[in-house]
Amino acid sequence: MENLIEYTQNSYDFKITVKPAYLPEKSSPEDNNYFFIYKIKIKNESAKPAKLISRHWIITDGRGRVEQVEGPGVVGEQPVIGAGEEFEYVSACPLSTPTGNMRGTYTMQALDGIKFKITIPVFFLRTEVYH
Repeated sequence: MENLIEYTQNSYDFKITVKPAYLPEKSSPEDNNYFFIYKIKIKNESAKPAKLISRHWIITDGRGRVEQVEGPGVVGEQPVIGAGEEFEYVSACPLSTPTGNMRGTYTMQALDGIKFKITIPVFFLRTEVYH
């Protein structure tokens, strides 16, 4: 996933970085199936640890159809991200169009029990490769 466009958002002393990529080998355009992956890095730039409780995604395909996905944690985990630490994961999104975008939020919980949402930047899913 080198030389890809990187999207970054700072929210509540957390820095979210997303690098999406198209996987032609897992796609079948003739069947309107386009497979994208994205690597996300969540860096806690605050002085306090926080746990990632849940995610909320808003996925829009190239025809403007919107799907919302909510659930606990990410990739089966609810990581505690310590002060100055980061958590990375890779996930995927199939689309029926060659373009689309994703955006969303993570619900975090500080050790004192206070919950807050951090913003995931809007990022674009495209079959074309831009360097």
